Amino acid sequence: MLSNTFSSLLIALMATRTTYAWFRVACTDPLVQERVDPIVSPGISPSQHVHTVHGANNFAPSATYDSLRTSSCTSCEVTQDLSNYWFPKLYFHDQTANTFEAVANGGLLVYYQNRGDGDVSNGGTGLKAFPAGFRMISGNPAARAKKYTEGEGSQGELAERAIQWSCLRYTTNSSGYDGHGFPTTDCEAGFNARIHMPACWDGVNLDSADHKSHVAFLSGLDNGDCPSDHPVYMMKLFYEITWNVHDFASRWNTNDPTAWPFVYATGDPTGYAWHGDFFNGWDVTALQNAIDYCNNPNDQTGSGVTEACSYLTVQSASTANTCKIDPIVSEPVGGEVLSKLPGCNPLQYGPGDATLYTDDNCPS
Repeated sequence: MLSNTFSSLLIALMATRTTYAWFRVACTDPLVQERVDPIVSPGISPSQHVHTVHGANNFAPSATYDSLRTSSCTSCEVTQDLSNYWFPKLYFHDQTANTFEAVANGGLLVYYQNRGDGDVSNGGTGLKAFPAGFRMISGNPAARAKKYTEGEGSQGELAERAIQWSCLRYTTNSSGYDGHGFPTTDCEAGFNARIHMPACWDGVNLDSADHKSHVAFLSGLDNGDCPSDHPVYMMKLFYEITWNVHDFASRWNTNDPTAWPFVYATGDPTGYAWHGDFFNGWDVTALQNAIDYCNNPNDQTGSGVTEACSYLTVQSASTANTCKIDPIVSEPVGGEVLSKLPGCNPLQYGPGDATLYTDDNCPS
């Protein structure tokens, strides 16, 4: 699934973004899947909902940049990148039995894209590497509906537009889906979720109380300028994950547009709670060199070939896939039939924002 996912996006990127450089960090099977979140819930175990985690094996509730840099392995394929990337787990909801089962996915692709007016290809002075200790999130786990007029361009609207979904159906003659919220049909080639991360930084704060205010989106989301209060242009991250929802096609009425049975670990049956987290663990010098020198549109560094960048070392997928850690939260999260979503995450349909409960304030 990972190779099919990459191929589909690679074609689109090469067709529409040939003047902008980029490289990819491919991540294999998850490092771990559990309720731990060192950005939103630092030092706390368990956190609110289950995440699928990729990257460096020193991932922990109290992880720091320095601790990540001492990791002995990473489940992603660029060895200079000891970051962690995570996102909520997807479950199949058997609506007859009212049970939940984990949905497999084909790994994570993180695209590092040269975008924005600060990039040299747009006449800027160059992009900056993420500083040591930097972290951020994109998306809102409480969201259950669309709130903004498409294209209005406010930071709120850009944040909403940064969360994207597709139903991949190119193995059939059926039409696919590319829009807001969950689709309503089977996705024979996979359910594809994508996240644009902010690419503008205030230049001061490595984090903020909401883990968003210290960063901002480019004015055009995928390109454009940074707000005056977030003047530092950074590399733009773009996440892509594809889930194998077709594995469950025989267990629901795929022709009923009201019967979509998949939910996020947040208790979200709408899709709007999709979000992603980034905790920087890069060798900052290596990343800055990759930004500055591996952005030539006349060679393979301008076509997404990570191996062509001499400042990056790409390990094999099989080697990356040996990097695993044991969960520290003792609870079932996948591989078995669950009577409820882990933690306190009752299904909440919206359209208002959901209440995010903890284990301590869970309603009976």
